[in-house]
Amino acid sequence: MSLRSSLENQHFHVIVIGGGINGVAIARECARAGRSTLLVEQHDFAAGTTSRSTRMIHGGLRYLEHGEIGQVRESLRERHWLLQRYPHLVKPLQFLLALGQNSRRSALTVRTGVWLYRRMGGTSLSANGTSSERMKLERLLDKGRRFSLLSFDDAQCEFPERLVAEWMVEAIAAGAVVRNYAQVLAVGVRQGRAASVLVRDQLSGKEERVDATWIINATGPWADSICENSSIRTRNPMVGGVRGSHIILPRLTGVTTAAVYTEATDGRPIFVIPWNEQILVGTTEVPDRGDPGRVQPSQDEIGYLLSCLTQLLPQARVSQQDVRYAFAGVRPLPFSPTKNPSGITRRHYLHDHRSDGVAQMISVIGGKLTTAGSLARECAAKVGARQIMTGAPLAVTDQDVDLMLESWVEQVAAVGGIKTDSARAIVEWHGKGSLAIARVAAGRAELRALLCTHTAHIVAEAANAFSNECAVTLADVLLRRVPVALGPCWSRECSREAASRIAAGMGWSEDREKKELEAFEIERNDFLRMP
Repeated sequence: MSLRSSLENQHFHVIVIGGGINGVAIARECARAGRSTLLVEQHDFAAGTTSRSTRMIHGGLRYLEHGEIGQVRESLRERHWLLQRYPHLVKPLQFLLALGQNSRRSALTVRTGVWLYRRMGGTSLSANGTSSERMKLERLLDKGRRFSLLSFDDAQCEFPERLVAEWMVEAIAAGAVVRNYAQVLAVGVRQGRAASVLVRDQLSGKEERVDATWIINATGPWADSICENSSIRTRNPMVGGVRGSHIILPRLTGVTTAAVYTEATDGRPIFVIPWNEQILVGTTEVPDRGDPGRVQPSQDEIGYLLSCLTQLLPQARVSQQDVRYAFAGVRPLPFSPTKNPSGITRRHYLHDHRSDGVAQMISVIGGKLTTAGSLARECAAKVGARQIMTGAPLAVTDQDVDLMLESWVEQVAAVGGIKTDSARAIVEWHGKGSLAIARVAAGRAELRALLCTHTAHIVAEAANAFSNECAVTLADVLLRRVPVALGPCWSRECSREAASRIAAGMGWSEDREKKELEAFEIERNDFLRMP
């Protein structure tokens, strides 16, 4: 691993702590506004809350129930922007809302909410086929209960890790300095203002002090820890961590390809979503004040989600043996000890530490995948890094998107000398950056090799991750930059095969290959837990 240049005694206009989707979005926004920006992340980018989400880009139908009209409008606006700008990663997804006869919510109220949501969202996103998908779902529903089925459109980002990688590359292109595996030990306060951070480079072990005009704490569930380690005292905790767990199952025979939004037995919303050729079921809401880096789904949560699924779709005949793995993350919701987790707002807010006697420091509380862009603009404006807007994105139809992506596929296949299915796989994850990967692949046969026999993705994508996307380890590549290890067919044999082929492409020694493989297996098993 190459040594990184020293940060000691450098000064930045903005230092952003935390490399999840919010932190990366803020760094990107500040750098594009011409402000010198440093982004530091204690582990790898998108390795925390971002990679443990339900992976939806949604306007928040449920927020209407709590009267958060502004939050819904903001989310729908950001959903539209992401669909237009990142069509290879953010795609329309049709939802079917299954409302049971014993629901706490009246059918009329829900129908009114869905109608309003459609009106606020504008034109339909998904293709036709609502009737056929509804029929598939009806065949699997509990025959002893009556359901009202309603449809609406939203969107999905199957791999927010890839969206973070793209935004990180855009931030670097705009001049930002970014460091993963760089832990902030403390924020330095001088004369009543945040003035520096003490950073430990976890690759070299070196500690460096870096100065800043503004410090933004975008560490999500670690936000209070940053303040505690820096002796910055807030009146109350800022974050009330809520654990959300998910289970992953194989595709169910005859199940709808639409996502299903329904109620659990306790009235909580539950999603059953097609994801990565599998089924994702989530999520739970359990208060969690433990270490966010060690969060795991409990057996009770796994049982709860499985029970919700089997009660909804008894004809699918799903059992615990079908659960491939489970994962959990901690949502950094605002500290609200008297509220039920479902009732806590999902709207972000920016905590200015001036009220705590520390000026020039902001902590980001809350937020979600959909609104990371608007949060970043708001935060950047607060530190004097407002961008000059160049106008709204052009309206692009689904046909335009399909033609553009197919054009990229043809170019990547031709330039890289690779098969069409590999070219398509690269375009689906890398968009307009695919041509650079194709040029790398054209140079050597080892880089055109498949990562494993179950995937169309190739070693050149891993090489690009190490060269241009700040990947440091094999886990950074296979779990986040080229996340093939999240696929339905991945096994220990796939891990060995991918490690061997990446080692050949990157020129690693046998010892490096062995250590990378061992570390990857440990990290994957910590993330994706077998129930």
